[in-house]
Amino acid sequence: MTEQSSARLRALLVEDEALIAMLMEDMLSDFACDVVAIAGTVEAAVSLARSGSFDLAFVDVNLRGVPAYPVAQALRERGIPFAFVTGYGAAGADLVRAGEPVLQKPFRSGELEAILHRLQCQAC
Repeated sequence: MTEQSSARLRALLVEDEALIAMLMEDMLSDFACDVVAIAGTVEAAVSLARSGSFDLAFVDVNLRGVPAYPVAQALRERGIPFAFVTGYGAAGADLVRAGEPVLQKPFRSGELEAILHRLQCQAC
């Protein structure tokens, strides 16, 4: 994160389901995290991941049938912490090897908050 630890975190949200994106945005706002950009396609998400200004990201594994691994790679290259979000589970999406946290859909606010805190520690 930047200089002030009391500042609100800024997040990129990569999600192709509008209702889930709105739910996550509301929940993250409750946890002092502002969603500054939302992308629903791999192309848009990669562009934002390469040049956007944010502290962390949440990346849905499957965007309209396309794996979002190029988004993850762009975030890794910039050193931006992120979590995968998936309805497939960590085992089904081959994410455990990557080392990033996985938020399993459907999720509760406490689960999102726990992963947010983990990412926040990585961003510091």
